[in-house]
Amino acid sequence: MDIVFISGLTAATTIGVYNHERDITQNLIIDLELGCDTKKAGLSDLFEDALDYDAISRRAQSFVEQTNYYLIESVAEQLSKILLDEFPILELTLKITKPGAVDIADAVGVIIKRKKN
Repeated sequence: MDIVFISGLTAATTIGVYNHERDITQNLIIDLELGCDTKKAGLSDLFEDALDYDAISRRAQSFVEQTNYYLIESVAEQLSKILLDEFPILELTLKITKPGAVDIADAVGVIIKRKKN
């Protein structure tokens, strides 16, 4: 399986379980590894044969910025479902980082792996 990746996608959203987090916007950093077959695009050199990582990036950012979940686990689960449903991705690894969430760490986050049903 080939991998197309998107690294460091930033989305500002309301996220968190504490009261003070519900009134602010915080940045989440999204990294994606998208399992797909790149052979056809590699041989044809045609955009229509390739995975549209710009469209995927914009869809992911738009979704996250419109949410107001309490947990990044929920954001990750719902985003993975959307991407697998809407794009020709066979599997994905999704990492969401929440910088500054814990004052004694640079960042915390979650990594999930999902496959198309």
